[in-house]
Amino acid sequence: MADVLVLVDSVDGTVKKPTLELLTAARHLGEPAAVVIGAPGTAGPLKDQLAEYGAAKVYVAEGDEIGSYSVAPKAEALAAVAQQASPVAVLLSSNSENKEVAARLALKLESGLLYDAVGIDSDGTVTQQIFGAAVTVKAKATKGTPVITVRPNSFAPEPASGAAEEVPVSVTLSDAAKAAKVIDSVVEEKGSRPQLSDASVVVSGGRGIGKADNFEIIEKLADSLGAAVGASRAVVDAGWVPHTMQVGQTGVTVSPQLYIAVGISGAIQHRAGMQTSKTIVAINKDPEAPIFEIADFGVVGDLFQVAPQLTDEITKRK
Repeated sequence: MADVLVLVDSVDGTVKKPTLELLTAARHLGEPAAVVIGAPGTAGPLKDQLAEYGAAKVYVAEGDEIGSYSVAPKAEALAAVAQQASPVAVLLSSNSENKEVAARLALKLESGLLYDAVGIDSDGTVTQQIFGAAVTVKAKATKGTPVITVRPNSFAPEPASGAAEEVPVSVTLSDAAKAAKVIDSVVEEKGSRPQLSDASVVVSGGRGIGKADNFEIIEKLADSLGAAVGASRAVVDAGWVPHTMQVGQTGVTVSPQLYIAVGISGAIQHRAGMQTSKTIVAINKDPEAPIFEIADFGVVGDLFQVAPQLTDEITKRK
């Protein structure tokens, strides 16, 4: 069975959830093979977890210089792996950095590029949602090895035994790959909540909360569910929360199992970033709010009454 390469995203020696989803998705196309790119020693702590989720091989492209430059070295390393492995497809989690890596890789391989897949068929056909998720399309690369970015939470990660056989790959970076050097990096302070883009449950607040101090209502509901916290553009523009929390076309695109929109009217900009969620719950006092058009469950009521009551009920049932 031919390899399906999966670019591994990790943090602090742990494989990130979207990578486990990709290993599951890869089984639709062939044999999952993980690709670890980074400084020497990056792959070691990850192998057991990759094996647990079905990686038959772990291609290891490590080097002192790979992490010293911006994006381009990853694309060159991944291209080297692809040339060695001759895979049927290459899968990457759909985030801003990986999208650039995917574009560079597709150019190097002279292959078709498919962004933001939410489904993958065994023949390589992918499902995408475009125009703010108003249209669902089927697409397939017609040339070369398909390079596919997959939206997080599109597949449920399923364990499957894999050998995780380590395969070293030698990478020599070109001068072009060293054109943009990383001179400093800052580790974002982590809270106790899940990362917004990867979370399986998201609670977002909109302009209906009235003022910044009221955003704690959203945070308490999210914490009762172990959820990530998001916000509409109006809340971000008002300066109540940082832009990193914005869900929408110009913010973060999410596709969780459960999305709760509190006090959000549902403008197309916001809907474009969340309407692929598996289950959508809307709380809004306006029965004509557009968010109800896509909600699976809707509550027409005052969020200042409904959200705290919901938080209390969830807490009681823990």
